[in-house]
Amino acid sequence: MTRLGQGDPQLHDHHVREPRSAECRGPRGEHVGDHALDPLAREAAGEIAGVLDADPLLDRPARGGWPGEEERSHRPLRHGRDVDSATAIRSELTWLQAIRSETDLAVPEPLPAVDRCTTVEVSTAVETRICSVLRWMDGRIHESSPRPVHLRRLGEAMAGLHNQADAWVQPPGFVRIHWDHETFYGDGMVYRNTPAAECWALLPPAVRARFQAVAARMSDIMPRVGRVGLIHADLHLGNALFQRGEVKLIDFDDCGTGPRLYELAVALWELRDRPDQAAFREALLTGYRTRRDVDPTHLDDFIALRQVAFDLWFTGTAQVNPAFAAKLDGVHQWSLQMLDLVEAR
Repeated sequence: MTRLGQGDPQLHDHHVREPRSAECRGPRGEHVGDHALDPLAREAAGEIAGVLDADPLLDRPARGGWPGEEERSHRPLRHGRDVDSATAIRSELTWLQAIRSETDLAVPEPLPAVDRCTTVEVSTAVETRICSVLRWMDGRIHESSPRPVHLRRLGEAMAGLHNQADAWVQPPGFVRIHWDHETFYGDGMVYRNTPAAECWALLPPAVRARFQAVAARMSDIMPRVGRVGLIHADLHLGNALFQRGEVKLIDFDDCGTGPRLYELAVALWELRDRPDQAAFREALLTGYRTRRDVDPTHLDDFIALRQVAFDLWFTGTAQVNPAFAAKLDGVHQWSLQMLDLVEAR
């Protein structure tokens, strides 16, 4: 997901305790010593206690101590209840490797351990997580200073990503989340420690009723839209780095199979209530259409879907993070305002 109130330190709420001992295991469960973790898990092992206790808004770890590398600790159930996390994470990294080898798109480079595996299991006394390492990418994020040119470049890169995904043959065992109606509106997801059904129950009645109306509308729209394939699924300006005219795509944690129109909706979602939103929309569509066509008829419907997904995620996170809990009422009000906006057609 993305951020509400960019730059608000209260929403990041990192808590780092004294490091506890961590045990690292390879993909088959064998114990691996520090010498086998270069560069994959040595830093992850040393920092795992802090990572486990941290509560970042995007589940995105901060840049670690290894120069030029970003260590990632993946939260359990991040990809749904019935998905094996290790397989899903390795599948994400496999796609990144394919994008890098088959296109000129700038995406993170997965860094393997000495045994060539791209993931390592790291355990503490309280939790086990899958860890991976990506090569660090430099650039500037324009989430709080957007211009139409950023959306145009993002749209062009997005279309290139979809073209690669359509041509790529997924290897055996490739597993990623399916962003379908059941995932968005059913009980398959777990938001932090709260199942989706409980998040729905926690919504104020007025908000829940509006969200149920969106769900009913999307049950008809989603099967008719077509153009389904691998998507980044969180490709807004907070996950794009700009440097010397190039756009670099980061944070593929949510990637999976879903409607391509949802991908575009995510990019426009937080800009939708700006008075100049039409310029951003046109720029994104113009960039995207340099590489492939798109029918934007239902774009606002998918923005509504994104708003529902964000609110459910925020509601679940608020159950374990006081900073989120303090802002939850405001998020619900924003959701109602956003739905009023996109449904006023």
